[in-house]
Amino acid sequence: MRNSTIKPTPRPGVMDIAAYVPGKDHVEGVAKVHKLSSNETPLGPSPKALEAMKHVAAHLELYPDGQASSLRQAIAGLYGLNTANIICGNGSDELLGLLCHVYLGEGDEAIITEHGFLVYKIQIMANGATPVTVKEKDARVDIDAILAAVTDKTRMVFLANPGNPTGTYLPMSEIRRLQEALPANVILVLDAAYAEYVRRNDYESGMELVGHSNNVVMTRTFSKVYGLAALRVGWLYGPLEIVQALDRVRGPFNLNAMAIAAATEAVRDTGFTEEAVAFNTSWIDRMTEELTALGLKVTPSVTNFILIHFPDEDGRRAPDADRYLSSKGYVLRAVAGYGFPNALRMSIGTEEANLGVIEALKAFMNQKAKTGAL
Repeated sequence: MRNSTIKPTPRPGVMDIAAYVPGKDHVEGVAKVHKLSSNETPLGPSPKALEAMKHVAAHLELYPDGQASSLRQAIAGLYGLNTANIICGNGSDELLGLLCHVYLGEGDEAIITEHGFLVYKIQIMANGATPVTVKEKDARVDIDAILAAVTDKTRMVFLANPGNPTGTYLPMSEIRRLQEALPANVILVLDAAYAEYVRRNDYESGMELVGHSNNVVMTRTFSKVYGLAALRVGWLYGPLEIVQALDRVRGPFNLNAMAIAAATEAVRDTGFTEEAVAFNTSWIDRMTEELTALGLKVTPSVTNFILIHFPDEDGRRAPDADRYLSSKGYVLRAVAGYGFPNALRMSIGTEEANLGVIEALKAFMNQKAKTGAL
């Protein structure tokens, strides 16, 4: 007779990981909901990407190209890169996970920042390593704090630039200063998920630094400006040795054929991408101005979202605003888990959604100011 008390158990540390919780996408009892919680583009994907998917749909019996050759060539052509230094993944999340799987283990440490993407910590712990969190300054990464946290156990540093959920960025001079001071065996991971949106002369996504370094990689995603979040496509540009190591452990067909075809055409449709960026830029500026005029603080953003801070008063805090906005059909992202208990992150949405949030927050702030209660 079997002993019913004996059962499979996870490796030590796995159950200590806090599971990732995505932004909510519906509200009970509300018919029309504007989802502004996941930084999705309101313009959707390129029509050329959609057309490419239709062609693939007629041949679903065929395996996809295991090397994602057309996509890697399209990316290389757009940015002037060597295809051998590019690896594609099932979203940039998979590539972040592969980096941790290959280069981290028991006894190792990896540095993350106070308001960094939660997936970094999850993947570090999932591979038995220890995450070391350093403070940020005014919602910006602090290079000196990172360098002060480096020990002989440090194997990796994760840095989102621009940051999420802050929307802030570091100039390339600071990134270079960090890389030059890191030990040569420490990998600097530059997560540039929102790079396409940035319009600042002192910003670089990290491609040039990767090209001149042995310990820097850059990850990108198709889930934001390209509007392909449902297909899960990401890519990494790095030194040949690192890319080859990751290629040995990734799944043989980690991207499906529709994802490859759609992403390839999305890269090539630069006109559509420019349109999406222009739309976002105009609304980032307007939303910041309008919400600031309501007495709310908005962290300056170079991305497709804004971080809205609420007054530290009963009835006017972020959870109250979240409930009120949700009741009106506007779903923003609560970011207490990122270290901002009194803020909400709002993705730039359609014109209707953006104007609706402005009016709803105006009503929320006015009612609270007059009555102290809704």
